[in-house]
Amino acid sequence: MSETQPSHGLVPEKDGGQSRAPHRVIGTPPPAQARTLLGHAPSSATAPEAHRELPAGPDNPAKARTGEKVIAAFFLLSMLASIGFIAAYVGLEVHSVDATLRSNLALGLSMSVAFLAMGAGATLWVRTIMPNVEQVEERHPLAATGKEREAFAKTFKEGAEASGFVKRPLLRRTLIAASVPLAVAPLVVLRDMGPLPGTSLRHTVWRRGMRMVVYGPNTPLRAADFSIPGQMITVAPEGFTEDQEVLAKAVTIIIKFAPGELVPNTPNQPGTIMNWTVDDIVAYSKICTHVGCPVALYDQTTHHILCPCHQSTFEATTGATVIFGPAARPLPQLPLTTDSSGFLVARSDFTEPVGPSFWERG
Repeated sequence: MSETQPSHGLVPEKDGGQSRAPHRVIGTPPPAQARTLLGHAPSSATAPEAHRELPAGPDNPAKARTGEKVIAAFFLLSMLASIGFIAAYVGLEVHSVDATLRSNLALGLSMSVAFLAMGAGATLWVRTIMPNVEQVEERHPLAATGKEREAFAKTFKEGAEASGFVKRPLLRRTLIAASVPLAVAPLVVLRDMGPLPGTSLRHTVWRRGMRMVVYGPNTPLRAADFSIPGQMITVAPEGFTEDQEVLAKAVTIIIKFAPGELVPNTPNQPGTIMNWTVDDIVAYSKICTHVGCPVALYDQTTHHILCPCHQSTFEATTGATVIFGPAARPLPQLPLTTDSSGFLVARSDFTEPVGPSFWERG
């Protein structure tokens, strides 16, 4: 008489051809082992249960059951907030001031909720699931004996059991679900490290014949309209007044001087390149050559241009040479001319890189 073999790797106990024991798939750990993190759990049939250093469960099981659901909700909230951070970072544009504001609000709010929910869930886990026990560990020699290793393994198993990490799969799975997107979020922002700028930082959008417009009202400017010595205004290339990325390099200041105030550039003395001026109007980059702050202050009495960030000071009559502060080189001068209608236009782009000196290595 042949015996029927169990299907799917099930091993039954036989009694007249019928199985009386629960079937278990081959390769899965026994129930006792599945509830441990280290090795095999001791069998109660072969060894008496030793004295526990930590209780197996929480002090208040009813409170723990309610807390488990609340903790899982916090972990799920953290997961959703982390996913929201990634979506906001990838999906929201930052090409205008308003768009950048919305992006910053979305990124800050989502990441704050992610960390806050993760921390709240972990705190509630400790306070509601784990038992309140004080332990004192005696100081021993650093080299552990075999008996100490066994004691550590025993304590570790009890601690894992008491923490609820193994016995409460809902908490374990929601914690993992919250941790994965939170760990992925920093990897997403690494895209800001590339691509490399190449030589793009050495150039601006200024080109021959491009009009200057007054930044703000965005109106073109004639040399005759800018006739009072001591004036300084900020100008931008026409057509790019709303492009913050372009303005970060191309924004320019123009200053009107009285006749004879500008010092010409000579081989023996740095000064203003007079061929690049129009009616004693000179144009300099507004980006400080120290760390890129806007040089927004001008003293018409001393002809000093001041960067308010670190007090780098430039002499406007001598080609914006540095006379004080940490800046390493003068403000680049933009070649000027006028078009057929008398409007101020650029002769070309800046002939040297604008902004911080380290940009030259781009």
